[in-house]
Amino acid sequence: MTALRFCSALLAVLSLAGLVAADEPAVTPLASGLVNPESAAVGVSYASQFPKFTVVVSEIGERDKDGDGKITIIAGAEKKTLADGLDDPKGLVFVGEQLFVTDKTRVWRVGPKGGKEVFAAAEAFPKPPIFLNDIEADADGNIYVSDSGDREKGGGGVYKIASDGKVTTILDSANPVVKRPNGLLLIEPGKLLVVDAISGELNQVNLADNSVTKIADGFEGGDGLTRDFDGNVYVTQISKGILSLLRGGKSPAVKYGPQFTASADLTLNPKTGQLLVPDMKAGTLSGVSIVSARPTDIDASVLESVKIEPAFPLLEEEVQRPIVITHAGDGSGRVFVASQLGNVYVLDKADDKAEPKLFFEFQSHVTYNDKENEEGFLGLAFHPKFKENGQFFVFYTKKDAPPHTSVISRFRVSSDDRNKADPATEEELLRVPQPFWNHNGGTLSFGPDGKLYIGLGDGGAFNDPHGNGQNLATLNGSILRIDVDAKDEGKNYAVPSDNPFVGRKDAAGEIWAYGIRNIWRLAFDRKTGVLWAADVGQDIWEEIDIIVRGGNYGWNKREGMHKFRAEGSLPDPSYIEPIWEYHHDDGRSITGGVVYRGKKLPELDGKYLYADYIRGTVWALGYDFDANKVVSNREIKGNVAPVVSFGEDEDGEVYFTTTGPRFFRFAPAK
Repeated sequence: MTALRFCSALLAVLSLAGLVAADEPAVTPLASGLVNPESAAVGVSYASQFPKFTVVVSEIGERDKDGDGKITIIAGAEKKTLADGLDDPKGLVFVGEQLFVTDKTRVWRVGPKGGKEVFAAAEAFPKPPIFLNDIEADADGNIYVSDSGDREKGGGGVYKIASDGKVTTILDSANPVVKRPNGLLLIEPGKLLVVDAISGELNQVNLADNSVTKIADGFEGGDGLTRDFDGNVYVTQISKGILSLLRGGKSPAVKYGPQFTASADLTLNPKTGQLLVPDMKAGTLSGVSIVSARPTDIDASVLESVKIEPAFPLLEEEVQRPIVITHAGDGSGRVFVASQLGNVYVLDKADDKAEPKLFFEFQSHVTYNDKENEEGFLGLAFHPKFKENGQFFVFYTKKDAPPHTSVISRFRVSSDDRNKADPATEEELLRVPQPFWNHNGGTLSFGPDGKLYIGLGDGGAFNDPHGNGQNLATLNGSILRIDVDAKDEGKNYAVPSDNPFVGRKDAAGEIWAYGIRNIWRLAFDRKTGVLWAADVGQDIWEEIDIIVRGGNYGWNKREGMHKFRAEGSLPDPSYIEPIWEYHHDDGRSITGGVVYRGKKLPELDGKYLYADYIRGTVWALGYDFDANKVVSNREIKGNVAPVVSFGEDEDGEVYFTTTGPRFFRFAPAK
């Protein structure tokens, strides 16, 4: 259940506070009958031809016998050979579309269909390797391998292999810390942990100058290293069968989990949140749950008293890809529904039987196509004084502009028909060039302060390639706040003087908050004025944020409450953690909603209603602002998909849409 995936920000505090007694982890048998399993790895790259989250194990085979080693795929209860004919395969690491494997004196590169070639032969090393063991890779595709040398004569080291196969030395036997180096772990760019099986020392190597700092000791027979989402480091000792935990990656260590017979080179499975631990002598692979702060008071039961029911059946014939449901706040009770293709429709007083009318015919001005479906008409908001001034605001991808150009414009209602808008009244406020077609954001919402808030994504592609999330000089990756009732010189709006970054030369004054991947969607609680936002994740985690002035929400250093990939960041006070997250086992793309303040369903009062776009699951989230924690996350029956957008009418009743197109609302369950 989603609640079991929740990791409180409290964990960041605990992990930095020194030793805390280890919880008793859950242990799951995953595979047996393996022949001397030594290492496990999980493929997590979207770019890879391997299915995402492929689990592989290296099997050495019979000791002192060459040619019987192999790489095995573990898929549930099934085991499938990926590559065979190896000697003593040990360390495994996925890099892009390839799997790299250490095997005695060479490193293999294995493809998704099992084909293999030598990536680094013995003669490529500065000195002939003796016993290549663990392997690690950085974000640039460089590979690091340990040579454990000879048990009696030494001679080991640690090497870097560039993407072109060139091998350079990081540590060799001339360095006194090198006895029998084994497990490797990159903890951040340029920082490599190495555990030595003879000395039992855990050392950190600064790759800029190859200097060494001792982190901990007591790991005689040390074999494997890995780390969980929150920076806790786990170490296996093959000779003692022990799995140990260093909270926050800091000494002292505590024994964690069961007693193995020969715990070998482990890894983290980010999909399941388990450590994958091969036991060489037992021939097994086990899943061990990681340290996490799991709340015991979360109500995750199904909300039986509320149901989801269809709404606005006549709109289904009119609106393609309904993207916004809102109201004008003018006392008319009308509901406005926008299509992503560009037109806006209006219904009188939310009457299901009322014929929808075309309020705003704008489709010819909007760029949209199904292959680039995060563009188009994305946002609509009515001025708080719409009844007096007839102004409304639109966020859209402009057709007669350079590709991927987002525009925020002001329009006015027709002077002689309140159910008709006039496209000729357009006054462009802001243009935002988008580097790609996805992650445009697009929500427009007026706050209780009368200012217009604009949700923008990071500009698209994967990983935030331009670094927009952490760049205050660009509008992308931010939530903006502007004053539409005033104008600065050269602008059709004003930058409020109390915006957090006004006056900074390195920042855009429009920015209210940043570190955003792709807000979908944001909404103000009409009672408290709190700004809620759902930020769509990439690899593993979807999140819900409370947006505050000047807040940095971590992208692309953080994903949810976790470090984003190897180059990301551990918990840091400079980043605001989400109040809630869910794992991609529970859904794949969050659709943000609104806080319910209607009258029909008092049990929903103050609950944040949201859904998952892919799964169609709808939840009601309860948050205790005094305790700063989520207290409930209850599913509402009536799964529908894909959930595109939420909105509310003038009375605070909540609706949502799917691409069907279909429209839904919440009602008492009979």
